[in-house]
Amino acid sequence: MKTKTAFVTGGSRGIGLGIARALAAEGWRLAINGIRSEGEVRDVLQSLRSLAPQVEYLRGDVALAADRTRCLDAIDAGFGRLDLLVNNAGIAPPRRDDVLEATEESFDRVFAVNLKGPYFLTQAVARWMIVQRQADASFAGCIVNISSVSAKLASINRGDYCMARAGTSMATRLWAVRLAEYGIRVYEIRPGIIATDMTAGVKEKYDRLIAEGLTLQRRWGQPEDVGRAVAMLARGDLPYSTGQAIHVDGGMTIGRL
Repeated sequence: MKTKTAFVTGGSRGIGLGIARALAAEGWRLAINGIRSEGEVRDVLQSLRSLAPQVEYLRGDVALAADRTRCLDAIDAGFGRLDLLVNNAGIAPPRRDDVLEATEESFDRVFAVNLKGPYFLTQAVARWMIVQRQADASFAGCIVNISSVSAKLASINRGDYCMARAGTSMATRLWAVRLAEYGIRVYEIRPGIIATDMTAGVKEKYDRLIAEGLTLQRRWGQPEDVGRAVAMLARGDLPYSTGQAIHVDGGMTIGRL
């Protein structure tokens, strides 16, 4: 583990930070991406560095090709390898507009960050992982896409978000098929109602719904719940399940009569 490196996009807050902490606790070297300045995340980085053997912060927007390239170049220079990519960076729509009122500007931005950026970041990382596999037959790359229960559940005031997350599900299957011959495992994790700054604005609504039975386990999910799931996949605990989606939603999506 002293040499294995993980790249977690959006890893300085929310679910991404929960993932980073779980990986740091298991000895992964970490490259953390975010759009805030390094000064703004200094305390976060310090806490991670108390756990992980090496932590580097790479500022950039995954929606921008130049930023994606710069991040991967920095990982190559600073770590020399990449074993795990966690496509976590994502945004909610700027406003929760009904699909009859939704704007193209919102659609374009949500798709750029949540689908297009991760898709082409995965493409670049996959090419690098293939090279590493060809140089070392023991190399076992892993890619984890963080999507949402919104990949399946329709929210008419977040249509662009739901559609982008549904696209993440297909991207997971596409990459799993394409990369299987190189021993690179690809997974999707679908979080449910997770307590982060993204959901802070609807806390009262979901407090009520959870109390009324929206989830079988009547509590909010926490970033560390998702972090544990990613750590499990990164360890290789589900080696025969590439391409599969794992729900971390407290039983929210189980159909009930």
